Order: sequence, then structure tokens, then C-alpha cells
Amino acid sequence: MLGIGTIAKKVFGTPNDRKIKATRSIVAKINALEEDFAALSDDGIKDKTDKLAARAMGGESLDDLLPEAFANCREAAKRALGLRAFDTQLMGGIFLHQGNISEMKTGEGKTLVATFPAYLNALTGKGVHIVTVNDYLAKRDSEWMGKVYTALGMTCGVVYPQQPEEEKKAAYASHVTYATNNELGFDYLRDNMRPDLEQMSQREHNFAIVDEVDSILIDEARTPLIISGPSQDRSDLYKSLDEVIPSVQDEHFTIDEKAKNVTFTDDGNEFMEEELHRLGILPEEQSLYDPESTTIVHHATQALKAHKLFHKDKDYIVRGGEVVLIDEFTGRMMSGRRLSEGLHQAIEAKEGVTINPENVTLASVTFQNYFRLYDKLAGMTGTALTEADEFMEIYGLGVVEVPTNRPIAREDEHDAVYRTAQEKYDAIVETIKEAHEKGQPVLVGTTSIDKSEMLSQMLTKAKLKHNVLNARQHEQEAQIVADAGKLGAVTIATNMAGRGTDIKLGGNVEFKIMEAIAADPSGDADAIRAKIEEQHGADEQAVKDAGGLFVLATERHESRRIDNQLRGRSGRQGDPGRSSFFLSLEDDLMRIFGSDRLDKVLSSLGMKEGEAIVHPWVNKSLERAQAKVEGRNFDIRKQLLKFDDVMNDQRKVIFSQRREIMEAKDLSEIVKDMRYDVIDDLVEKHMPPKSYAEQWDTEGLYAAVLEKLNIDVPVIDWAAEEGADDETVRERLEKASDESLASKAAQFGPENMRNIEKQILLQTIDGKWREHLLTLDHLRSVVGFRGYAQRDPLNEYKTEAFALFESMLDSLREEVSQKLGQVRPLTEEEQQQMMDQMLEQQRAIQAAADPEPKPEPINPDFDEDNPDTWGNPGRNDLCPCGSGKKFKHCHGKLG
Repeated sequence: MLGIGTIAKKVFGTPNDRKIKATRSIVAKINALEEDFAALSDDGIKDKTDKLAARAMGGESLDDLLPEAFANCREAAKRALGLRAFDTQLMGGIFLHQGNISEMKTGEGKTLVATFPAYLNALTGKGVHIVTVNDYLAKRDSEWMGKVYTALGMTCGVVYPQQPEEEKKAAYASHVTYATNNELGFDYLRDNMRPDLEQMSQREHNFAIVDEVDSILIDEARTPLIISGPSQDRSDLYKSLDEVIPSVQDEHFTIDEKAKNVTFTDDGNEFMEEELHRLGILPEEQSLYDPESTTIVHHATQALKAHKLFHKDKDYIVRGGEVVLIDEFTGRMMSGRRLSEGLHQAIEAKEGVTINPENVTLASVTFQNYFRLYDKLAGMTGTALTEADEFMEIYGLGVVEVPTNRPIAREDEHDAVYRTAQEKYDAIVETIKEAHEKGQPVLVGTTSIDKSEMLSQMLTKAKLKHNVLNARQHEQEAQIVADAGKLGAVTIATNMAGRGTDIKLGGNVEFKIMEAIAADPSGDADAIRAKIEEQHGADEQAVKDAGGLFVLATERHESRRIDNQLRGRSGRQGDPGRSSFFLSLEDDLMRIFGSDRLDKVLSSLGMKEGEAIVHPWVNKSLERAQAKVEGRNFDIRKQLLKFDDVMNDQRKVIFSQRREIMEAKDLSEIVKDMRYDVIDDLVEKHMPPKSYAEQWDTEGLYAAVLEKLNIDVPVIDWAAEEGADDETVRERLEKASDESLASKAAQFGPENMRNIEKQILLQTIDGKWREHLLTLDHLRSVVGFRGYAQRDPLNEYKTEAFALFESMLDSLREEVSQKLGQVRPLTEEEQQQMMDQMLEQQRAIQAAADPEPKPEPINPDFDEDNPDTWGNPGRNDLCPCGSGKKFKHCHGKLG
């Protein structure tokens, strides 16, 4: 018997069906315009853009312009790329324009879909950002789709790391800008650290279309983007602690794999205390439980985490003497990304590589809060429905499942569960061999580098030719993925999220053509293309006859989305295909989430070695385990966001104040108000209202005015006058401070004085904000303990963070007034010293960014540690080390 809900869906359709139905009339309008736009000349298409832009800027709604804009964009893409967008692609574009996430299966052409809403929204002249997961895709898509925007008479730019500033500004000034989420976030932070408006890169945050939206807005949302500077060097502490950890026994710590946390037991604390006393890290009279030991306890726990929770070739790899993190969701290296709070240094100590000092935060933002800056946000992915609630709650984004252009013909098999990992891998090799023998291409998905390499060794032993794609083969990524659909190909891949290159049956034609032309540069390109296209048709049919692409997954991920992304690589555009998941009770997900019951079931069934259980119930039970993990991860992200929202409100205030200061021509009134506030505070403190004259601390007030405002005035005499009160003293102090600043302005000149005020304000705000961020970090790390006292940590954090912010603003006023009071013209000698210091700082920054090669010594026997080998150079001779500096400024430097 059908339930009421099922009957209602049959009659009225699902909410998703109704959304799809609502777009059909718009798609029909676009199709009705196709002949008119096909009749336009190339210049006619550009003229149409100008007319549409004039209407958009004149106030006509973008929804009214949509059919014409989409029709124009479709015609331009057809001419520029030879691609005519399907109706389903137009639907996807409509949903993006409406501020939704379009869930479109792999191979449905999401890259082209983004051009439609991007073009429409760029007509307003405010700019559109298209966000990709890596720099390769940002550059590729901007070059590829840039042809469409050029045909439409629009500009298209790309933003990438280490880009020259002028080029970056031009990219952001384009109608459409392609960039990675990291680069956009970092540019936002950098812009809000600039001393001048002219140096800022980004414009307003108008509309962003996020590709692989689930990867960016969910998987990476827990990690804040941080711009940091170096702090004190603690290398010795990390090395010493690393020597102790290997002798820690199992009873000394508890590990929580679900929460990815590890803590010392009481026995462990006693053991660590003895070892740290022995090594001299902890003073004899000091216990680990003393408040003074907080830092050591923190770093000891981080060292334990580095050894017990972070595994080489799974969570990170060591490359070129550096520990490079691996993204658990995409399997890519995250160069330049470092773990915070000393954890990265603990891993460096464990691996015996150079330990780089910890950093202090200069500016930070989470992706959640960065992307909520946009007036309108949209996203595309193959897998978003499982996280629809989170997208709606955090970002206000609806998820719409866009139908495929052709029905899916892929065969999805039930999971096969084996008792042990060895049985599972033996079955996997056997299954790959069977598929390979009939010519069916196989894509094998693994969850870590070490597992992909272990499987690779097993296939090599079985004499099966194959390719491996993981963080180590990052550079050959596109080539390996392009070849994965060839007849009989076997490809092992560590995570397939956002690879950006489609697996096409028979191989990728464009890659084959590029290879053939590169091999024979003098040949006829058209003839080569025709020959390869003909050959490809036969290859493609052969692969289809063999069953299409076979996706074989060796494990379930914590997230169903990652599994669906892998599965979605097969069966694109109605192609045949097959997917299967091979699991064992020793897999992480099965082990952590209750494989004991399954083990009992399998034992009672009397399963023989090498046999697997295949049943829909197993799939359901695994989906429930995955849903639990996803729910827990959502809670973590939600909690992170609640705490970050507190900081975000303050960040917006500070960043908007900075911008106002940079835009202002004259800040003398702001500075004056700050100075008057400081005077009010000083007078109120030393001459409290409604107090008697004998209770006033006039000497204290005189000293404070001298220190804080640098003005020497007879405050004591003023207060002693007949009938004097706090108001009289306040007015005279205000007048004296105004006169002092007026005389400074006369010395410097009005224009210079305005610049000095601006620079002092900006520098002081930046310094205070940095200190405030550090204080909030410390508050965040301890506020959790308030829960033990039955107080809500979040409310405690909000209250204290607000009080700290107010206190920061008070000290800001004081510091600005003090610095302006002390400012004076420099002597020639001081100016020279300042210039030398600035040059030295610039050299240091340049050296850090671009380390110079070690100089070749003039004398081949030169030994840095043995002055006897230096010869006898004069003070003004070149240094024998080969640095090019004078000896007195290099190895001959005194003291």
C-alpha cells in the first residue's frame, strides 16, 4: 500500500520536479529566439551585448533580459567553441542565475553552463567571479571560455598565485574573473591590509559561481584562511619532545579516531613529567599541572598527535625536505598550507626535516564568511543533494537536481563486503584482470596514497599495465585522466573530486590530436585531426561494446558525496558503464562504525575465505554510518561558524573603518574626536565628577597628559584657580592639544600632515587588530572549559570578545593620539637611518621570497668556521666568502 506522501508526489510531483517544470517555458523562449540570433553577424552579437548592458544599467531586471542574453551566449559559444548548449545546460544556467546550486552529473558540461549566468550578471558592469578548485582549472577554463566572452564583446581574466599586481588588478576589473577559492580569500585579506586604496585588487563582491561547490563550501569550510607572520623559534622544544614520544606506551594515551583527537592518560602525564624533568624541559620544581606548564603540555599533545594521528603518504608527504599536506577530499598536495598551533612543526620534527617557526595570525577569514560577502551566490557540482540542509542553513542556497541530457545507462552494483583487507584486495585484482581481458577500461578509486601504491605493486606482480594518479603525479594529472577511458586502460586514482578533465570512452580526442601534432610539427594539422577523429570513433565503439568505463572503489569514504563523485565518472552523456564498491571489515569506516555486528553475522553465515556478502541491507547500514559522520562534520562546521561569526562582525567593522580612512581626504576631525575622547577619559579618571578639589589627582593628570598627548601645560595651576572645575580643565586641554597639532601641521605642511594622520591611523588599527586576533585565539582555546561550570562557551566567548573589542577601540584612540603627539620632523641623519632600515627590510622580504644561491668563495679552501682559511683581507676588501660585500660588513663584522 502506498503512503500518502508517495501518492502526493505522484500527483503533484516532487519540489525538484516543480522547479524543473517552471524553467521549461523560459527554455522554450530561448529556443524560439535561436534563429534570430543565428542570423546576426559576429559584430551583431557584440552590439547585442552593448544594448543588453544599457538596458540592465538602465534598471531593467535581469530576469526580463534572461531569454535574450542566454540566446546570445548560446550563439557565441556555438561559433567560438563549436558547442551548442543542450536545454538541460540552459536549465542549469537559469538555476545558477536564481542563486541556487545546480547538481549536474559528470560530463553534462558544467564549465559551459557557467558562461550563461556569468554573462547575464556581468551586463550590470559589476563583475562576476567564477571559482574553481585549483589553479590549473582556473587558467584552463578562463582560456577556454574566454573565447565565448570575447565573441560576446566582454573581457575575461584569471587570478593566480604570485601574479604581478597590475595583471591581478586587470583580471579583477574584467567582466568575468576566474580564480581559486584560496586566491580570492587571500586577496580579500591582503586588500584589507593595504595602506592605500590604489593598491587594492578586488572590486565589490557582486556574484560568485562556485564550481565543485560541495568541495569548497563544505569540505574546506572548517579550515580558516590565515595570513601570518613568524613568531619565536621553538625548534629545540619540538625536537626534544619528538625524542620522548616514541617511548610512550599504549596505556599512556587514549585515541578517538571519530573526533580525530588524542589525549594523555594520568599514567601518560606521570610518564611525560618524569621524561621532561630528565631532559631539563620542565624545571624540577614544576609539575605538568602547574599553569606555567600550559605551553609545554600543549606542544607535548601536538607531538603525540603528529605520531598517532598523522601518517606519512596518507595525510602528508615529504617532498624536497618539506612536509606537504594532502587534501583528504581531493587527494591533492596543498603546497604552502600549514597546520596551526605547532602541529606542523611537530610533524616536521617527527620526519627530521627543517622546522619552520610557528606563525602569528595577521588576518584570517573562513570560506563560509568570505562567500557570504557576495550579494548573490550560486554553485555547481555533481553531488550536493546529500548536503542540501547545510547549504540552505549556512548559505541560503537551494539545491536543484538538473536532469541529464540523456538517460543514465550505468549499472550500479551492491557493495561487496569481505572479512579481511587481504581477501578484498585479492578479489579486486581478480576483477580488474577480468575487465582488462575483455578490453573494459577500469578506474580504481583508493582513499590514500599508500593504498594506491600498494595496489599498484599487486597489479605489477599480476603483470597488469596501469597508471597511478595521486598527489605524487600531480603534474601529469590531466594526461592520466584523459587516457583513463582508452580500451583496456587501468587507472588507480586517489580521490576524483574536481579533476576537471572528463574521462571519455576511447580516450580524449583533443589530447590525442595535440600529441600527434607535437610528434610531427611539420605535418598537416587538418589531416592529422581527420585521421585521429576517424580512429577515435572505432576506439569509442570498442570500449562501449566492452561495457564502458568500470569504476571500482576499494573503500567507502566518510562522505557519500565523494563516493558519488567517483561513481559519476562512469556513464557520462548516456554512455554504458558499471560501478562497484569492494569493502572489508578492516576498512576505517567499517572498523570505527560498528563492524562487530557485521562480523558476527558473517561468521554465523559460515562464510568461507574469499567469499563476500552482497546485499542491499549492507548498503543501507553503510549509508546510515556515513550519514552519521556527515552529521557530525556539519555540527563541527556549524560550531566553527558560530564562533567565527563573532569575529566576523568585528572584522567587518574594522575593514569598513579602514576603507573609510583610505577613502577620506581629510582625517583631522576623526583624529580630533579621538584626542578629545582621550582627554575626557583622563580628566574623568583624575578629576571624578561630583568630587571635591582636594580629592583630585592633578599631579597624576599632568603626568598622564604629558605622556599620552606630549603637551606640557600647567594643569596643576589650572585646577588650583578659584572656581576651577573639571569642565574648565577639559576645555583648556582641548585648546592646548589643538594648538600643538596646528603647530605640527604648520611645520610639516597641511598635505603632509593629512598623510601622517592617515598612515598612523592605519598602522595603529592593523597593529591593534593583530593583537586582538591573537587574544581571541587564546580566548577560543580556553573558553571550552567554561562548559564544565555549566556556562555556555559560545555566550561566554561572545560577551568577552565584545568587551575585548571595546577595550581595543579605547586603546586605539589612546595610541593614535600619543603617536600624533610625539610626531616631529626628522633630522637629515634620522631620515638616512630610516631609509637604510626600510631598504634592509625590503632586502630581507625579497630574500625570504626568493632565497639567493649560496655564494662561491673567492678562496676555494675557505671554511666559514675556520678564520685561518680566510687569508688576511683588509677592512674594505671584498669578503673571501664570495658574498660581494666588503669584509667589514660580512665575515669581518665586529661583535
